[in-house]
Order: sequence, then C-alpha cells, then structure tokens
Amino acid sequence: MTLLPRPSMRTQRRLARGMQAALVALIGYGVVAGEPKAITNGTISLLITSTPALLERNYRITVDPWLGLWVTLAVFLHTAGSAGLYAVVGWWDHLTHAMSASLVAGAGYTFARAVDIHSDQIRLPRQFFFVYIVVVVLAFAVVWELFEFGLDVAADATGVSMPLAQHGLDDTVRDLVFNSVGAIAVAVFGQAHLSGVTERALAAVRADPDGEA
Repeated sequence: MTLLPRPSMRTQRRLARGMQAALVALIGYGVVAGEPKAITNGTISLLITSTPALLERNYRITVDPWLGLWVTLAVFLHTAGSAGLYAVVGWWDHLTHAMSASLVAGAGYTFARAVDIHSDQIRLPRQFFFVYIVVVVLAFAVVWELFEFGLDVAADATGVSMPLAQHGLDDTVRDLVFNSVGAIAVAVFGQAHLSGVTERALAAVRADPDGEA
C-alpha cells in the first residue's frame, strides 16, 4: 500500500508546537475572560498532546512525529470548535468528528496489530482489519453519543452547563456518518502508516519490559 505524502519531520514538529502554543493561549483567554469551558477543554487537549513526549521520556517509545501531529490536530480542532467555531462554522463539527473517529480507528488498529504480532496463536488477515476498524469506531461512537445524552440529562437536572451536548436526532445521525468517514479513511489508508508504529512500540517494550532505563 502506498504511503500518503507528508511534510518533513521538522515541519510536523513545528506545526504540533504551534497548535500547542495556541492551546496555551486559549487556556489563558479562558482564565482572563472567566470561560470555564475554554479552560477545561484547553487543559485536557494540552495534556493529550503531551502524550507522545511522555511515552518517549518514560517508556522509551518513540512516536512518529506524523502520529503526534495527527493527535495534536484532532484535539486542537475540537478545542477551537468549543471556543466558538462550532457555532460559527456549520461543518466544523463534522470535521472534528471525522478526525476524532480516525484517532479511535488508529488506536484500535494498533492494538489489534500488536496482538497479531505478539501472539503465535492468533493470525489476523489483512481483510479483517478493514471491518474491525469500522466496527470499533462505530461502537465507540455509539457509547460517546450515549455519554453526551447522559450529560444532557445531568444538565437538565442540575442546571449546570456541560462541556458537551447533543443537538437532536439529526445531529446525532450526522455525527455517526462522519465518524464512519474517519473510520473508513483509516481503514483504507492508515494501515500503511500505522503498521510501523506497532512494530516500534513492541520492540521498545520487549527491549525494556519494566520501563527502566
């Protein structure tokens, strides 16, 4: 499978750091303006974008900068949406759902591929991964929509504004459609990009199973 074109590693790192700086600025804005949603979403997103660096520092698992940029972009787009773009740009929600679904798909593929490589008793054919990725994402999407529904119920019962909310059945169905788009994109193109991630992660764990330097 042919790899998709990608920017240089230096450019990838610069883009990721630029988005992290924007997240810090958004948190600062939330503090100054008294916007708890901006503070919460920005802080959580910033912690998520720090995951690749933590994996490398604590477990010596080097994350491909392309994968780190992918994670950073997904959470940055969601945080930017929460800061106001969801209300201004009609298709922004569709974009973030597709990106978030692609991350879930990537994580699901990496896990299944790790099991396939690590176990001598399990052999997963390549055709299986396509169906597996789509099913995992749709299952996660359904659970997420139920979670948002639960937040709506809690908001109605307590009067407390929640960081996430549903906007009717049509919105839920559209979310599931764009989740499927993200899943299919990873199922078609992602295996070529993610297979090496799994091999490197397993190699690092086998070389240092206790996480010691």
